[in-house]
Amino acid sequence: MNTLTKKEAQPVRETTVEREFLTPEVNIFETKDEYVLEAEMPGVNRDGLEITLENNVLTLAGRRPADPVKGDVVYRESRPADFRRSFELDPVVETDKIAARMEEGVLVLRLPKTVQAKPRRIAVTD
Repeated sequence: MNTLTKKEAQPVRETTVEREFLTPEVNIFETKDEYVLEAEMPGVNRDGLEITLENNVLTLAGRRPADPVKGDVVYRESRPADFRRSFELDPVVETDKIAARMEEGVLVLRLPKTVQAKPRRIAVTD
């Protein structure tokens, strides 16, 4: 499991008894108002995507189905795949306001920060 800001060098394959999962590559950006998480899940559509949040752990899971083939497969490198990755969220994330969308095989999550966590300017008076 990763914290929201931890970087990893390479994707890995995680195997369970039933399935093998690919770890999607991610980019995480921080602004003053939010974190933005981009996860690469090529071939995954909205129907094959599941995003869960439990005990402050955000889990991304996606299933890339097999493309129908109109003939005999001679050679194939692309295959059905399942993606999964989990992140422990920073306590400043407003979990009830997380938004997600898919953009050309990239899952984009917006994780807004609480008002208390946002930087603010304090005026000095006489």
